[in-house]
Amino acid sequence: MASNRPNAADPKVAAPNAITQDGAKEKEDDMFVLISRRNPWKDGKLVSSLENPPTTSTKSADTGSNTKDKDGWETIPLFGSNPKPRLETELRNHAGRIFYRICEHFDTGVTDGDFSRPRLVRYTYTYSLSQESGDHFLRAFFKAVDLQISGDEDISFEDIRLKFFDFGDYLFNHFYLPVKASTKKTPQPSLALHSAVQEAQGRGRQQDVGTGPRLSILRRDCLIRDLHRCIISRRFDLAEAMKRRLDPGGSRDDEGNLIANDPFEPAQLEVAHILPHSLTRMNQGDELNVSKESTLSILDMFDVGVAELIQGPEIDRPRNALTLTHDFHQWFSDFQVYFEPVPDSDHTYTIRTHVAEEYFFRRPALPITCELYLTPERKIEPPSSRLLAIHCAISRILYLSGAGEYIDKIYRDMEEHGVQANGSTPLGHFVSLAISEQSSSACA
Repeated sequence: MASNRPNAADPKVAAPNAITQDGAKEKEDDMFVLISRRNPWKDGKLVSSLENPPTTSTKSADTGSNTKDKDGWETIPLFGSNPKPRLETELRNHAGRIFYRICEHFDTGVTDGDFSRPRLVRYTYTYSLSQESGDHFLRAFFKAVDLQISGDEDISFEDIRLKFFDFGDYLFNHFYLPVKASTKKTPQPSLALHSAVQEAQGRGRQQDVGTGPRLSILRRDCLIRDLHRCIISRRFDLAEAMKRRLDPGGSRDDEGNLIANDPFEPAQLEVAHILPHSLTRMNQGDELNVSKESTLSILDMFDVGVAELIQGPEIDRPRNALTLTHDFHQWFSDFQVYFEPVPDSDHTYTIRTHVAEEYFFRRPALPITCELYLTPERKIEPPSSRLLAIHCAISRILYLSGAGEYIDKIYRDMEEHGVQANGSTPLGHFVSLAISEQSSSACA
């Protein structure tokens, strides 16, 4: 595929090279086809066409006051009643150029046993889904590293090193870690893990009233909307097939076809949330309210106003859910499988994966392209393209920065070895994982 990237030497553009997890330049038919099949460059910034730019929200703005979380890190205020205007084109180009210079200066690749904070920061901006959300990110970034967004380009990198890496840790701890960790579920936490949760929370967790009935209704609606089939594999729902087995003419699918003629046998289907409860359903206490605000502020950096689509009971609406088999549910929720929209085709996606092909023991092999089912007159809303775009962006960022594998390693160590006496255990991350698992278990 021909590249649409401008010359990196162009003084108007501070373009990042596409980088893989291993540090090599990524093939253009991978990274850049995901971001855009059109010219991905606009006003000096890599613009994603994963989603049409959302309508402007008046909710996101700098409140002008900071709060500190339990780690002493300042919460970046983005929500408020007085939204800031978008950056002027010249200022946006200037800020983007400096931003990429800083990220490239600190980028030394992904090291064993860790993730790349420079890439996590860099790709969070790269994958912002609108110009407005990108402007929010730039404002937050320059405030975090204590630089004037309109200042000159003579930067003392040593002066901002600690603040830059703190910002990467902030994004990781308040967004990527809880989002990724929410996919990790075990029937019974270990005693050590349970103790860590109890100590961190200080009291028992309260149930989210109404979650059970909402999920039951959500499952019913998604099965009807998706014709009782997995969106990816097209397997028919086993429970529904059994209910229909005594129907006159045999067990038939929602389109009147004999289920016995399907190329694959029916399977038990599940409802998968596109964005998980961990984004909005946090633990109790004033201290953790700050953490929730931080998470939603970072979400706003992807797509301004999208948090309103998943606040409270809204998170359990069909627009935030897909019907999948158990295996695809696990891979999708773990951000190993993601939906890339096909340009100029409504509700049509190429489904891709970061999982090596040999691990797909059952067909279909990915990538595949499919069109989502729509109910007549859209009585049941289809999966939101905005939410699928954010899921796709998170999946790519976790992969390219190494953060996804890092979180998986933390979880494996926690399950296999517990807390080590030699001080090698990242205790803060262990407790964060435990809390995320505990708080999301009621929503599984």
